[in-house]
Formats: sequence, C-alpha cells, structure tokens
Amino acid sequence: MSAEWWRSAVVYQIYPRSFADSDGDGVGDLGGIIERLDHLQTLGVDVIWLSPIYRSPHADNGYDISDYRDIDPLFGTLAEFDVLLARVHELRMKLVMDLVVNHTSDEHPWFVESRSSRDNPKRDWYVWRDGRDGAEPNNWASFFSGSAWEWDQHTGQYYLHLFDRKQPDLNWDNPEVREAVHDLMRWWLDRGVDGFRMDVINFISKVEGLPDASAIQGQRFVVAFDGFADGPHVHEYLAEMRREVFTGRDGEFITIGEMPGVTPEQARLYTDPARHELDMVFQFEHVSVDHGPAGKFDYRGLDLVVLKKTLHRWQAALGEIGWNSLYWNNHDQPRVVSRFGDDTADFWAASAKALATILHGMRGTPFVYQGEEIGMTNYPFRTAQDHKDLEAVNYYASVLAIGGHEGAALAGLAKIGRDNARTPMQWDAGPNAGFTAGDPWLSVNPNHTWLNAASQIDSPATVFAHYQALIRLRHELPLLVDGDFTPLMEDDPHLWAYTRTSPDGSLLVIANCGRDPRTVEVGREWLGADLLLGNLPGTPATVTSGSHSCLEMTGWDARIYLSA
Repeated sequence: MSAEWWRSAVVYQIYPRSFADSDGDGVGDLGGIIERLDHLQTLGVDVIWLSPIYRSPHADNGYDISDYRDIDPLFGTLAEFDVLLARVHELRMKLVMDLVVNHTSDEHPWFVESRSSRDNPKRDWYVWRDGRDGAEPNNWASFFSGSAWEWDQHTGQYYLHLFDRKQPDLNWDNPEVREAVHDLMRWWLDRGVDGFRMDVINFISKVEGLPDASAIQGQRFVVAFDGFADGPHVHEYLAEMRREVFTGRDGEFITIGEMPGVTPEQARLYTDPARHELDMVFQFEHVSVDHGPAGKFDYRGLDLVVLKKTLHRWQAALGEIGWNSLYWNNHDQPRVVSRFGDDTADFWAASAKALATILHGMRGTPFVYQGEEIGMTNYPFRTAQDHKDLEAVNYYASVLAIGGHEGAALAGLAKIGRDNARTPMQWDAGPNAGFTAGDPWLSVNPNHTWLNAASQIDSPATVFAHYQALIRLRHELPLLVDGDFTPLMEDDPHLWAYTRTSPDGSLLVIANCGRDPRTVEVGREWLGADLLLGNLPGTPATVTSGSHSCLEMTGWDARIYLSA
C-alpha cells in the first residue's frame, strides 16, 4: 500500500449497539459484528470504524468513557475484540477506533481523583473555575442544552462540560493529560488497530481566560465556538500527537478528525501532509444547510443549490493541498434518503442511489454508515417518548420549560434527530429485522419487512448493488481518486453535475435530483462517452444525441460517463 492508501479507500461506520446482537439482550455487540463481517466483505469496503465500545456509564451512548483500556461488558470483552480485529485483518480490511479525548466520563478514575480535592495532583487534568457573581464562570452553553458548567458541591468550584454534565472536558494545556492520551493511543496501536477517528478533536484547545461568548437575545447560555473550536494550541497538540504516537511505527494508519465548525481554510491546515497533523477531517457545513436560526431542530428544508455550492467549495479548497472526507450519514445525522432524497415508494431506491453516486464521485474518502448501503430511512417518530437520544430528550424538555411549541419541537426531532440513525440495522424481514432475538434497545423501523439487507444482496438492481459498484469504481479508477473537480450547472435547482479530469480521461457525474424529467445538454465533448454506471434500467450505454449531446433524464436519474 502507498503512504496515502486511504485516498482510494472506503470506510464503513458501525454503531455497535445497533448493528447486530449475538446474545439476545437487545443491544448490538462484538459477537454480532463478527457474525456479520461477511456483509462488509461482500460490500467491498476497506476500513471499519467502530463507534465507542469502551467501558462507559452510557450517559451519551458510550461517548462518555470511564476506561479507555477495556471493553464495556455490554459489547463483550477484550478477548472478543482481539478475535474481531484478527478476523477483520484476515478479510484484508482495517479497523479504526473512535478516540474520544476532549472529555471523559465523570466516572473515569482521572475525574474521580480530580474532583476529590482542590489540591489533588489530577485537579488540573480538567477545567475547573470559580463562579462569577454567584453564578457560572461564563455564559457558555452545553451542546445538550443548558450551561456548560456544573457546580461541584464538594470542592466549591464549577467544571466545564461542553456536552453532558457527565462528560467533563479534559485540560489539554496540561502536558500530563496529553501524554496520558498518547499512551492510551499507543496501547491500542500495539494491540493492532489501524488508526483513530477523533471525536470533536478541534475542541481540545480552549481560548485563554474562557471569555463570554457574544450574547444572543433571549438566550442565557450560548454555544461558544470562538472559545473552544480551533483554539490557539490545537495545531501544536495534533502535531505533537502525530509525532509522539506514530513516529517509527510500521504499518498503514489513518487519522480522521471530527471538527464541528471547521472552515475549508482551517481544514487545509489540518490535512496538509507537510504539517503532519491529520489525514482528513469530518466537517459539518453540508449537514447544516437545512438548519434554521434557532438551531438544528428548526428544520427549514433543503435548498439544493446551497448544498451543492457548499460541497463544491470544500472540493475546491482541498483540491491541491489536504484531503476531504465524504459522507451523508453517521450516528449523529438523520438518514440521507429521507433528508435530501425522496423516500416515497416511487423514488426511494432511485434517490438513494443518486445521492450515493453524487457523493462517491467526488474527490475524497467516502464513508458509508451502517444501513446506508441498503437505503435505510428515518423512523416514523410520533411522540417524545419514542426518542432515547440524550440530545433529543434535553431539547424537548427545554422547549417545554420555556413554553415553546411542542408540535414544532416534535417535527424537528422527527426530521433531524440522531435516533433516526440509531434504529437497529435491518438485516431481514423477520422479527426485529434479524437484529436481535430479544427486545431491541431502540425500536426497529416497521419498513424492515421490505427494506432489508437479505432482500438486496443477491439482486443486481438494488441500492446495495449500486454501492458495491461505486466502491469498485473507487478502487479501479485512479481518475476517480485523483482527478480534478469542476462543477457544472451550479445554479440549477434540480441538476447536480460535475466533471473529474486527468491526463488519462474525464468523468461526467450527473444526477437529476427531482421527480420531473429533464432534458440536459452536456456539450459535444461528451459525444460517444461510455456509461460507467447508472442507477436506472435502460440508461443509454453512450451519449448519442446528435450534435446537441442531450441526455433525457427521468426523476432521480443519476449517471457516470467516461470519456477517454
């Protein structure tokens, strides 16, 4: 493999508690993943990314870690993990762990010591502050509603938690904290893992003094991106991590930084190979285009032109230096076919394939989230009690507390809530979609009776088969990996088109992201171009419309053409 093998790779994210349950307790586990690895081998992916499986009280479904060097009994044991890792490697895939080190659980031994007294040696491992005028040290808000500060009665100070109160933030300005993180990373690499996806890693360096965020009328607490995102020492700390953890190691590793709020210009710095920080970043700009001014649950619908230009801007910014990650779905996002596609019976499959075509044709490393490869949809949420996600529960409670509109809150949760991504994987049409023999921890989508993996794997016309074809193209065509990106028809509200070019040829990727048929003139240079992949039966094998080079495209029609 080359030093940058991940450029032509495809990553598959597993959310373990919802993937496959082997022991009937209703929660997915390592045994279930082992039993289903053949599905991933058949799909053709190169890398498996596991969401957290460490010991945890599960206040935030495992993103609150109490022991970085052990597996939570809910998922299995270290011995089972070793079996999983060995099997993944036997199948010529790699395994990436989720590294959550902006914060720990409040039950982690480090924090237990830190809060035991003000003079404990680990007191400075976390962010502690005195109150201000009898209240919180500043006006920072938690991402999960309310203040980002929690009062500790025992020691008479507040601690910072950008997420839940049970997720206190580590103090990365303390070199002992950084060395402890490096040590746990080395421990997992020594065990054989192939890299890390780093949770909110651009939050680790806070602004000195922790000043107030700019006030927003009607809000007591404000999410203070200027105070903790892309802070003053973050590049220094990431370069140090790369140097201390990976220097001198044999093997091919991958480092992925999840970075809410990052700009293309910042991402270019993080992923510039000459800076030795990260291989790629996970950015959120394109999955925020349908959010209203009141936040993510203030759903405003999709403007396709805005979505296109957002992703095209990232393609351009990292075209010469750095690298993009490409994704529609993950454990924090609703299902893309319900969000940006059309999940009605007539267009569900076509739109799922079209969106996949658009994404996988771009420059960057594609990520597939479990169930995306079969076109899983949002769950039909109706009541507040249907939701289990901490963010959703807190948001709903906060709306009721201020006398907000309950119906609007429920509509926003149903459309954008994270539980949409966390319903169990739909393996077959049987009880609980083949996910568990017990009572599933989160309800299975009732459409599993027709939308499931078993019904798709052996058919050439399915969403699964389309993902297989896209992954094969990524592996076989250097042009798809390294070719230049040029957007076309950027202001068209329904057509999404671009080219990928290199000295070896050109690709045209085009999709009609709407129900109405379109006649599209693509230019004489595409006359005779060969169809590499289409998402609908009967698509012409070449562009042959006389001198006008027109394509007749039906609703949610997507194609990739190759011109030598």
